[in-house]
Amino acid sequence: MNHIPRHAEILKILSLLRNVSVADFAQRLNVSEVTIRKDLAALEDMGCLIRSHGGAQIAEDIRILKTIEIRQQERVESKRQVARKARELITEGETIYLDAGSTCLLLAREITDMNLRVVTNSIDVMVTLSDCPGISLISLGGSYRKEAGSFVGPMAIESLRMLQIGTCFLGTTGFSARGIFSAQNLIESQLKQKVLEASGRRIVLADSNKFGREAFSVFARAGDIDVLISDKEFTKSKELKAFGLEVVLAG
Repeated sequence: MNHIPRHAEILKILSLLRNVSVADFAQRLNVSEVTIRKDLAALEDMGCLIRSHGGAQIAEDIRILKTIEIRQQERVESKRQVARKARELITEGETIYLDAGSTCLLLAREITDMNLRVVTNSIDVMVTLSDCPGISLISLGGSYRKEAGSFVGPMAIESLRMLQIGTCFLGTTGFSARGIFSAQNLIESQLKQKVLEASGRRIVLADSNKFGREAFSVFARAGDIDVLISDKEFTKSKELKAFGLEVVLAG
C-alpha cells in the first residue's frame, strides 16, 4: 500500500473513531509505528488531523467538508452583496487581512482599484490581487490545503507575529444566535484566532445561510468579533446585538 491510499485509510478510521492511537493504526494498516508517525505528521501539516500523545484526533468533520470550488458556486449573489458592503468599511491605505473563503474572494474582487496592503492565506486572493498596481500583497506561508485553497499551520501562525493588521475579514462555516463562530477545521481555527489577536478591527463575513450551523471547531465568540456583515435575509440581528456584536446587513 503506498502512502496516498494509506492516508485516506487513516482519515477514514479517524472519521469513525475520532481519536486513535499509533499502535492501533499500525495494527489496522499492517505497517510499523514509525511509518504511522510519519503519516500522521504529514496529515497534520495538511490540516487533516491533530497529533496527540501516542496518537491522533480528527481535525475536521470530513463528512460535511466542501471544497472551495463548490462553495464559490453557492449563494453567489448574497455573498456578493456582503462583499460590497464590506468594501465600504475599508479605508484607502490601510492594512487588511483577507481570509480564505468564497465571500472573502468576492471582497478581493471588489478592492482591485484601491490602494491597500493586503495580508492573506488564500491562494485565490493572491491570484486576484497579484497584478493590481495599488495593492501591496503579503502572503502567509505554511502548509497548503488544496480543498480550502489556503495556507495554514505553524509557519502561517509564525508569520503573523511580525504583522500588525488594521482590519481583518474572516469567513465562517457557521454561527449561532449566541455569537459563536465555528470552522470545519481545527488548524484553520487556530490561524483565525491568531489573526483576530493581530487585528485592530475584526469583521466576519457570513451570508444568512450560515446561521444556525455548528461546525467542528469554535474560533471566536461575540466578544472576539466587532462586526458581522450578513445579507438582508438574516433576521436574528437583535439576538446578536444583545451580546455586543454590531450587525450590518447588505442589500
